[in-house]
Amino acid sequence: MSVMLPAAFTARMEKLLGKDYETFLKSYEETRKYALRVNTLKISPEEFVQIAPFHLTKVPWIDNAFYYEEEDAPARHPFYYAGLYYLQEPSAMTPASVLAPQKGERVLDLCAAPGGKATALAAMLGGEGLLVANDISASRCRALLKNLELFGTVNAFVTNAVPARLAEQFPGWFDSVLLDAPCSGEGMFRKDENTIRAWYPEKNAECAKIQKDLILRSADMLRPGGRLLYSTCTFAPEENEEVIQHLLSQRPDMQLCSIPHREGFSAGLCGLDKCVRLWPHIAGGEGHFLALLQKDGSASEKIGTADEAEERRSQMPKSAVKEKKMAGKKGGTRAQAPRPDARIEQFFEQTGIKSERISGWLEKTQIRGTQVYFDTAYRGEAKGIPFVRNGLYAGELKKDRFEPSQELAMALARSECSLVLNLPAEDERLMRYLKGETISYIPEEIKAKQAKGWVLICAAGYPLGWGKAGGGLIKNKYHTGWRNN
Repeated sequence: MSVMLPAAFTARMEKLLGKDYETFLKSYEETRKYALRVNTLKISPEEFVQIAPFHLTKVPWIDNAFYYEEEDAPARHPFYYAGLYYLQEPSAMTPASVLAPQKGERVLDLCAAPGGKATALAAMLGGEGLLVANDISASRCRALLKNLELFGTVNAFVTNAVPARLAEQFPGWFDSVLLDAPCSGEGMFRKDENTIRAWYPEKNAECAKIQKDLILRSADMLRPGGRLLYSTCTFAPEENEEVIQHLLSQRPDMQLCSIPHREGFSAGLCGLDKCVRLWPHIAGGEGHFLALLQKDGSASEKIGTADEAEERRSQMPKSAVKEKKMAGKKGGTRAQAPRPDARIEQFFEQTGIKSERISGWLEKTQIRGTQVYFDTAYRGEAKGIPFVRNGLYAGELKKDRFEPSQELAMALARSECSLVLNLPAEDERLMRYLKGETISYIPEEIKAKQAKGWVLICAAGYPLGWGKAGGGLIKNKYHTGWRNN
């Protein structure tokens, strides 16, 4: 593949790389690499290798990622629609894997769409803690939401706010922040020639101005001891090392951290050796820059008043904290969680959906109008923060029934539902189902006393969506906006 690179870009890269420049230039003649990242919320990498019909080779620096061949076409396989993996440029997988948040943390992905890094963070959290996934573009937020739902994410607060507003709402609040900053996209030149046409010499400075503002706001949202991962997919020091130098000069409580070396990693420039660069002629990807920083202090430090500290720990709004304290003063006991609506209970009983995890969801059922949510991911006040989803949307209450959502299907494991039509991945009915068509079945394929009503459709044990069984046919209930037309 031959790529026509801008002359101003190549002149700068030659000066930057010196003797390595010719090798860098030759990398643009090579075929780009394709990769996928396994969704560990649903399957382990070892299990995936056993069932995936693709030509897989390990990505050296990502534990759950594999290169695949273009002819494998994993985007057209039922496992893709089951959310078993995310297709992502291999260099772009690195930031989330380096930040590596722990279960139970409060994590912010500030520029999250379309969801590559957010889904990786969600998998690391394992359904615990909170993931705030934000993007200022409403249209890109919809793609972000879909990818998080496809992955079976239950603890995401998906917001559509300007970073300045988030910084006002969440000062000193997050354990981890990932800022994959908007950039000039030079690392994408081989992957997408549109980025070449969109590039111009002044773009580096324009992007750097935005990046410097974003990184300061990101640092301000970290709790003491919290960590910030800054990344771009560009090569210009102006957008990389110089942005880090700006942060360190403006926020003396932020320290640059070393990143453990992995195959393909190169040191940063401008004297910032602790930063990491992924060059396309060294690593098997398109190119990336990473810097890991930590705020001074520790999580045990108290911030604000006792009420505010309690509010932070519980993520409850202030009104709820006050009510809790008043109940204690009156000698009252903790109120029992209300029983779910009878229509919800009837649906769960008919489909045999049951597990300790699901019991926890039901205890936190929230009904807003006719919409049903199982818990909310963020429980604090969010005045002035536009958002598109908070927690797991479970379905809708109709006059005499509960209709489950696509999101609920994706959050389930097959073992949590007894009324299941589980088909082999190669069964042609699966692709017909994903197109929205009615499919047939025989009673023996649905191992239940009565193969009728709501059924969870699965590919080799992994949920795809809902159908309604009766008379040997499945009425298609797959999400209309997700259909493979």
